[in-house]
Formats: sequence, structure tokens, C-alpha cells
Amino acid sequence: MTTLVGPGWSARAGDETTPGAAIRGSGVALWRQIAGDIERAIADGTLAPGARLPTEAELAQRYAVNRHTVRRAIEELARDGQVRVEQGRGSFVAEDVLDYEVSARTRFSEWIRRHDREPSGRMLSLATVPAPRPIAEALGIETGGAMVRLERLGLADGRPVSLAQHHFALGRFPGIAAALSAHGTISAALASLGVADYFRRVTRVSARLPRPEEAALLETSRSRPLLVAENINVDTQGRVVEFGLSRYPTPRVQIVFEPGAEAA
Repeated sequence: MTTLVGPGWSARAGDETTPGAAIRGSGVALWRQIAGDIERAIADGTLAPGARLPTEAELAQRYAVNRHTVRRAIEELARDGQVRVEQGRGSFVAEDVLDYEVSARTRFSEWIRRHDREPSGRMLSLATVPAPRPIAEALGIETGGAMVRLERLGLADGRPVSLAQHHFALGRFPGIAAALSAHGTISAALASLGVADYFRRVTRVSARLPRPEEAALLETSRSRPLLVAENINVDTQGRVVEFGLSRYPTPRVQIVFEPGAEAA
């Protein structure tokens, strides 16, 4: 069967095929032809992970078929895990899922590099604020006590994979805000204040739908749940260093617990 090239992608250099309608009477169902064409574009990298597919109407026009035929092709690709369909947003090439392995020394940059991706991040806010009761209890300070809150967007190859809040008791780390501003990582900031290393003592994971601002920052649909991880990190003497609250988009991240990983 002649390879078809749909809207939103183009033939490779040297490919003698030209864009055209699906071939009737070929012995291959029209929806299978369309699904195969899209599958080949995904396999050869023409359609990158996360890329948005043309709409049903655009595909139907391009392949000279009805929208039901296109819908059948997309449903088959979604069933195979090659495409994800988001209500109200369209269809997207499925992305590789990053396993976030929770261990005593989980670090963002190390996690991303293990998946052969380039880690980066963007500081969204840094402020001294009163600690609400749950965070105050985690940090071991009084409710309403002063804490420094850092909010940061974590990226893998430029794609958002985490939205994290990091909380530090100001009484213990008076210079934490300046250190976080001056250093590229939390580990380096804490090291400058005398914390050579720290470990994860507790991790709690839940799931919920994202708020509008979270969905926008993480570039995900509001109909796709986030994984929410609450972490308490301690130093080598067991004193609390940080309370973290991280949110991960489920199309891109899954959390993996290793046996004994929580033992510091």
C-alpha cells in the first residue's frame, strides 16, 4: 500500500509518495490505512511525543473519508497507547513515561539524567510566608511561624514534568532565601548553609485533578489527574530540613516505590 502523508507532517526527503486520499478497494480498511500512516509518522519521529494531531475534520478532509472512519483510526491508536485523547483539547502523540523512583536520596537532576534527558528548571516564586498548620507540623515549628517557600517548575528536555513547592523554617535557616537565589539547586543552597546531605524520611502520594494554573504551567489537560507527593526531608542527624509538595502530570510521570526506599 502506498504510504500516505497526513496534514501536520510531511514526506521525508527522497520519499516519492505524495499526499493523497485513502485508497479504496485496496483490501485494507480505510481506518487501518489512516492509523498505519499516523503510526509510521510516530515511529520515524516525524510526529514527536506530545505533538498534537490534526482535528478529526482536518484528517477526514485530507484522507477523503468521513469523520467516523478517522475516529475509528484514532481510537485504535489510543488503544495501542500510541495516542492519547483529551476531551475538549484533541489527540496527541503519547509521550514516554518517566519513572520517578522514590528513594532516600531522590534528586530532580539525577532522576531526569537517568532517563537520558536534560534537566532544567524555572523559579516561579520565592517568599517568606506564615506556615499553615499542616506544613508547620511537618517542619516542627508553630502554626503561623515564618517559613520560606520556593516554587519551581522542573523540566526535562524543556518539557514540564514537575511543579514543586519547597518549604524551609526561617528560624533554622535565616539565610535560606538568599542561598536559594544565589545557587542553582536546593542541594547547593543547603550545602552553603552547612547541610552537607539530606534524606527523604516520609513520602505520601495522592492524586487529584489540576487547578487551572497548574494545568497551564504543566501543559496538561485539566481532565488528567496529577500525582501529588508530600515529602519530609531530614539531615544526617534526623532533623527536618524541608517539607516538599510536588505535582507531576500523569501522562508523563509515574511514581515507583522501591522496597526499603524510605529508610534513610
